[in-house]
Amino acid sequence: MGNICRSPTAEGVFRTKIEAAGLDAQVKIDSAGTHAYHVGEPPDGRAQKAALNRGFDLSAQRARRVSSDDFEAFDYVIAMDRDNENSLLSICPTGLEDRVHLFLNFASSANTTEVPDPYYGGGNGFNIVLDLVEDAADGFIDYLRTNHSL
Repeated sequence: MGNICRSPTAEGVFRTKIEAAGLDAQVKIDSAGTHAYHVGEPPDGRAQKAALNRGFDLSAQRARRVSSDDFEAFDYVIAMDRDNENSLLSICPTGLEDRVHLFLNFASSANTTEVPDPYYGGGNGFNIVLDLVEDAADGFIDYLRTNHSL
C-alpha cells in the first residue's frame, strides 16, 4: 500500500536472488505502493532490520506510488494481497490486466495467497513476510526461466 514494508522487502529479496541467478541484465525490478502515504521515504526500519539480518539491503530504496505507466514498463505487476491487486486493476490500462499477479501464486509452500501487512504488528511479522517473499521470489524466478527461456 505505502511501499515501505512488503513491496520494498519483495524488491530487495527478488533483486538479490535475480543477481545471484545471473539474470540482472535481463530483469528490471522496482516496487511501488498503491497509495501515496510515504512517497520519498525509505522502507520501514523494522523491515530494513529484518531484511538485513538475512542479507538483503533495502536502504537505497524510496517509496513511490504506482502509475499507469508501470503497466507499460513492466511485464509483471505483482500485488501482495487482494486489496492491492484490486487497486492495481482499477488503474491498469485496458488490455494489460493479465500483467497483474498475486506474488504468492508463485510460492511453493505458502498456505495463503496474501502476504500479511506487518506494519501494525510485532517484529515477527517482518520475518513472516520474508519467509513468504523468499519462497515466492524463488518460484517467480523458476517461472521466468521456464516461461521466458532465461
